[in-house]
Amino acid sequence: MSNMEDLLQRNARFAATDARDRLPKVPFVPNRQLYVITCLDPRVDPVFIFDLSFGDAIVARTLGGRVTPAVIQDLAWISYLHEVKAPDADWFDLAVVHHTGCGIGFADKALRRGFAERGGDDVALADLAVFDPTQTVPGDVETLLNTPQVSSKIKISGHAYDVETGLLTTVVPPRSRGDG
Repeated sequence: MSNMEDLLQRNARFAATDARDRLPKVPFVPNRQLYVITCLDPRVDPVFIFDLSFGDAIVARTLGGRVTPAVIQDLAWISYLHEVKAPDADWFDLAVVHHTGCGIGFADKALRRGFAERGGDDVALADLAVFDPTQTVPGDVETLLNTPQVSSKIKISGHAYDVETGLLTTVVPPRSRGDG
């Protein structure tokens, strides 16, 4: 059996449950009012880190959990939808989560060079490196706070996740652009 066949069977079991009854009333306003930006590393799964259920959060997973132009565009769109389609709904908190032991390989120049030879951008990858999440999280939080397309009503915080202990440490407490 292929991995996909197993996943389709798992999906059929999911579809037979009542989990869909937990869907948010407004698709872009999650049940727990949470938007998480984190790494695509499978050791950093926000469902488990935050003990989330179906429909509880919007999750953006990027290399290193870094804030990229694509992440900003998605968040700007969700901000706009929220303002236009659900202006009276509560606003969500946004958590930027970087982690220890980032295994993406940003530091390996040979890997980046090989990627560049395949048409990738090794300079951009080098800029995304997370060696110490307590050093990179504040910059990504500031980027979001200083992006005018992102609603000033969103409370943005930054966190470091330790893959060894499973603990999340707050590096930047929640604040919005309006907090100053």
